[in-house]
Amino acid sequence: MADLIKLLPDAIANQIAAGEVVQRPASVVKELIENAVDAGADSVKLIVKDSGKALIQVIDDGCGMSPTDARMSFERHATSKIRGSSDLFSIRTMGFRGEALASIAAVAQVELRTRRATDELGSRLLVEASEVKTQEACQCPVGSNFSVRNLFYNVPARRNFLKSNAVEMRHILDEFQRVALAYPDVGFSLHHNNEEVMRLPEGNLRQRIVGVLGQNYNKRLVPVEESTDIVKINGFVGKPEFAKKTRGEQYLFVNQRFIKSAYLHHAVVSAFEELLPKETFPLYVLFLDLDPAHIDVNVHPTKQEIKFDDERLVYNYVRVAVRHALGKHNVTPSLDFDQENTFATPPPVSLRPDYTVNTYPSAMNRERQPSAAMGGGEPSAGSSAHQGAPAEEKRRAERNLRHWEKLYEGLGRPSGAQLDGGMEFSPDAPAEGALTLRSSWDEAETKGKDEAIAGGSPGSAHMSEGGVSQARDPYQLHHTYIVSQIKSGFMLIDQQAAHERVLYERYVQALSQNQALTQQQLFARTLTLSPADAVLLEEMLPQLRTLGFDIEGFGQNAFIINGLPADVAGKKDEMKLIEQLLEQYRSNLELKLDGGESLARAMARSNALKRGQALTTAEMRALIDQLFACASPYRSPMGRQCFITFELDELNRRFDG
Repeated sequence: MADLIKLLPDAIANQIAAGEVVQRPASVVKELIENAVDAGADSVKLIVKDSGKALIQVIDDGCGMSPTDARMSFERHATSKIRGSSDLFSIRTMGFRGEALASIAAVAQVELRTRRATDELGSRLLVEASEVKTQEACQCPVGSNFSVRNLFYNVPARRNFLKSNAVEMRHILDEFQRVALAYPDVGFSLHHNNEEVMRLPEGNLRQRIVGVLGQNYNKRLVPVEESTDIVKINGFVGKPEFAKKTRGEQYLFVNQRFIKSAYLHHAVVSAFEELLPKETFPLYVLFLDLDPAHIDVNVHPTKQEIKFDDERLVYNYVRVAVRHALGKHNVTPSLDFDQENTFATPPPVSLRPDYTVNTYPSAMNRERQPSAAMGGGEPSAGSSAHQGAPAEEKRRAERNLRHWEKLYEGLGRPSGAQLDGGMEFSPDAPAEGALTLRSSWDEAETKGKDEAIAGGSPGSAHMSEGGVSQARDPYQLHHTYIVSQIKSGFMLIDQQAAHERVLYERYVQALSQNQALTQQQLFARTLTLSPADAVLLEEMLPQLRTLGFDIEGFGQNAFIINGLPADVAGKKDEMKLIEQLLEQYRSNLELKLDGGESLARAMARSNALKRGQALTTAEMRALIDQLFACASPYRSPMGRQCFITFELDELNRRFDG
């Protein structure tokens, strides 16, 4: 019987290795730019066409290569970075495995032009599918010039897996920005389809962050600087109020190598404690420098995973460093203990009938004055915390009072206002007390009793046999869910999910029929974005115009907003709206949705009612009617259930159980 095990040809072995190293055009960008930095380049130029599918070109002014080194660089496991196994524990360079160029050349057409400063002529190599087609002398500047064309041309299945140009360009920008942030002392530029997308001159880290993320980030940064015997930590974190609901602005570097670590990300987030809004992610660009002997970077071919010999210790150092930076720059909240009246007991509430009370007895009643029946014209002992106080103390007390008001916001109600649960405050208080509660359905006994007995309208109150009134009008539960009575029981509707479904179908229809109306702005506004977001917005513009946006490019990552959709104008700040759309659109692109569907989802998510938003009865009815007029009312475009039904039989079983 013939032997079964055979040695694979180099070309096939390289294609298999390329499956790990070269996953998309961004993988090629990462490897080539890192090689340029390792070569000591002072400037790196990246040129991309068709989001890297047609061309990826990296030009640097590094040390260059000799003809022999140029040829050897395309062999598997050929590297200048390590010589023995002990070198794996002292690595400071980006690359070291010797697989990248061989893997790239296995699935693309690669041309290399390179020259050292000591050589008069350079070398030109042309490699296709791991086979060297040409090697010859040529004239070229000092450094290296790699051109990668027709990626995956010989692996069509892999090429079909590539996503849209917008998604692939976003990944390229991510890899470009990571290397650019790691080396602020190196100049970088990025060109896409013959247009300059980003130019980053040499500078310090703060300048580089602003150059990458946008000019408006300068005021958001809090510097971090800590040094210990184990690790040195420096960089910046963002102020809590600028945290976003989507990831993407979290950069962690170990020895200038970008890494992904959920453990250390948790360390940063925990340092903010309760400063962050719910379900948001803070900006951070942090650099950890430590002895390479304490880490293992040879975990994955992409080298974005690292193991620490004492990960818990590093976790604590990161957390303390960030927490210290926030406290040092007065980002953490503080209480004003200079004034004793900060936590003074609120004024007592009189229960006498001649003193009208229309809110909860809290500090919110600062404007009311005691009546003559309470003791004449002189204030009572606790009626005012500020009387006779110096001007500064009075201002401080008023400021603290406003803080108390904010704390109790939503608990008070004006006189006669209906409360959750069908109860209301009565302005006509009896002598026994100024506050009385009564059922909101008592009015049915006098106003609507005749209608109720006759059957009434579906939405009106009616009397049951036992004399207890019932409501058919929908009502809110915790300003989040809508309770609506149905024949078999009742329905619980998630107001945000329901409104997202309504808006999503409306926007999809507008995109297909181009029916949206535009309301022109009185004064056009200029929006300046980061280069990455500017590329994304350019991709979105055709669909945005269909939805009613009037936005045009202004050059240098700037856009002019001339008009907004009629149903949005005046309700939201246009700058914030565009930022929210970009965040939602970016996350939807990962689902491989088409541009129109992604934008419809993003618009629905941004403009929908939010949990905690109070609605009138008419608004609740309208939302219910619109939801069940939808083609698919069951789930929101993000997959959340819009409503749940509860049957009376099920409720009876629960009470009987």
